[in-house]
Amino acid sequence: GALRERKGGGGRGGDHQISPSPVVHVRGLCEAVVEADLVEALDKFGAICYVMMMPFKRQALVEFSEAQSADRCVSCGAKEPVYIAGQQAYFNYSTSKRITRPTNADNPDSGNKVLLLSIQNPLYPITTDVLYTVCNPMGSVLRIVIFKRNGIQAMPTRLNVIRNDAESWDYTKPYLERRDRGKGRKRQAILGEHPSSYNDKGYGQPCPLLPLPGNSRYKLGSLDVPDMVSYPPPQSSSSSYSSQASSSVAMVSGLHPSKMNCTRIFNLFCLYGNIEKVKFMKSVPGTSLVEMGDEYAVDRAITHLNSIRVFAKRLNVCVSKQHSVIPSQVFELEDGSSSYKDFSMTRNNRFSSAGQASKNIIQPPSAVLHFYNVPPCVFSLQLCEEHDVPGFVKFKVFDAKPSSKTISGLLEFDSKTQAVEVLTVLNHYQIRIPNGSNPYTLKLCFSTSSHL
Repeated sequence: GALRERKGGGGRGGDHQISPSPVVHVRGLCEAVVEADLVEALDKFGAICYVMMMPFKRQALVEFSEAQSADRCVSCGAKEPVYIAGQQAYFNYSTSKRITRPTNADNPDSGNKVLLLSIQNPLYPITTDVLYTVCNPMGSVLRIVIFKRNGIQAMPTRLNVIRNDAESWDYTKPYLERRDRGKGRKRQAILGEHPSSYNDKGYGQPCPLLPLPGNSRYKLGSLDVPDMVSYPPPQSSSSSYSSQASSSVAMVSGLHPSKMNCTRIFNLFCLYGNIEKVKFMKSVPGTSLVEMGDEYAVDRAITHLNSIRVFAKRLNVCVSKQHSVIPSQVFELEDGSSSYKDFSMTRNNRFSSAGQASKNIIQPPSAVLHFYNVPPCVFSLQLCEEHDVPGFVKFKVFDAKPSSKTISGLLEFDSKTQAVEVLTVLNHYQIRIPNGSNPYTLKLCFSTSSHL
């Protein structure tokens, strides 16, 4: 069968000779790997026509369209490390010449009416209501079942539904036992809790999320289908916060190649939670992994930093499939700094205790920065000029006690983007004064004020 492979080759295990095949046996995968990771990492060797995951074995079979592509994959894996989702994998030919598909999977007219949806990094809880709203405009939905993926070998031709609730629903049998909201023990949604705007009547004012194709063949005859499937935006208020992320690691892409490094990522992301480690990915330029204190911190970072502009590039912040950052493939960035840095012991983390965390006001980026821990008469436009960042246009210094050795206040910039860049560069800058024993660490954060 397709799942019975002999160990060997690829640099680990016994060296059994297996005749070449278009199907490659992949070993050493991490638990979080999905089919898309294999395609992304291996399609450089040639077109891939099928992938089969092996549940609980950290293995997979990959069938290439041509045997030569499989040859390139196995040969390359024997000579140099090939990484899949950040972990080195091992390759050998499969004893099978072709992966066995589920019944009639190759025949589009076979009559299988079950569609498998794989949802990665969801921002909202995925319920039967959500899937029905998305899918029903394309065709009448009969049944929906939501389950956690443990490696799917084949899909049934008919779904089995025994109860109508948030995780399964048979729309042909409305009389099935229904689990009403608010009755009995509350069960946590598989992919997170509802945003705070949810109530028994559904969500509040929606915003457009998924545009539907304009082609009429995607719409149901005379049904009045809206052009957009709507879903509410994430809640930015910290008071209404609920956990959505499934990992404490964020993936950040769209980073400027020469102006962003591990320290500057820390300076920006530390406003939303403790930072443990930061690592730039060598295989994906301009992308880094940021391990934060918990999944709540990742949610806050996504809510406030996704899609902002930093150094003329737009950041994309999402939940990573990795659950920790491992210092592998360390290299030198364009500015000469290391691609990996551990911040777990730094005193600049701002959420290390409940008392410390309570002093942080979770704010989205704004054009006004709050500065503090600055020695008197030091902060000036010259500091901005020395570090090639925009200067502020207005400033305000708060009254301080006569005995205070530091001052605090507000700095207003021409735009939110300018303020973000200044914070990214100058946050935690060490200010030294003549005859001073220890430097002062400049602290910056976004202000609740929109202007001065």
